[in-house]
Order: sequence, then structure tokens, then C-alpha cells
Amino acid sequence: MDREAMLKQITIMDFMATDLHLYLNTHPDDAEALKMFNNVVSQSAQVRNEYEEHFGPLVSYRSQDPTGWRWNDCPWPWESSFNFNWDNGKEPN
Repeated sequence: MDREAMLKQITIMDFMATDLHLYLNTHPDDAEALKMFNNVVSQSAQVRNEYEEHFGPLVSYRSQDPTGWRWNDCPWPWESSFNFNWDNGKEPN
């Protein structure tokens, strides 16, 4: 997966996790929703770790590279070069 596809995938999974989190606040006994939440959080963490391994940290407190401070190496999340286009609603690969 390329950088843009990984960012899209992280965005989708984080949105799903947030939505499920809100649902679980009002339905804490829904085992299926809890399973879905745990699954999406785990998948998001895997993609996030892979992204950061290849492209650098997404947030400064995850910059744990023993060779140096990588936070300055990449476009920062608030810079336009960091962001991506949704490609007319197509989902990432």
C-alpha cells in the first residue's frame, strides 16, 4: 500500500472506531459491537505502525526512532502536502 492509501485506510478505521466507541457508550453490553470495535482498533494500529515504519510518525509522541528525531522529516498533518484526495469516493486498495 502506498502512503496515500495507508492514510485513507487509517482515516476510515479511526472513524469506524470513533463511531463504535460512541455506540458502546450507550450499549455497553453489545458483544458484537465490542468485537467489531476491538477488531478495527487492532487493524488501525497495524496499518498505523506500518505507515510510521515507512513514512515517519503521524504524531510527535510516536517518534521513537533511535537514529534521530523523525517528526521534522515529513509533512506535518496540518500541511496540505500531508493530506490526500478521496478520488471521487473510491475506497483505498
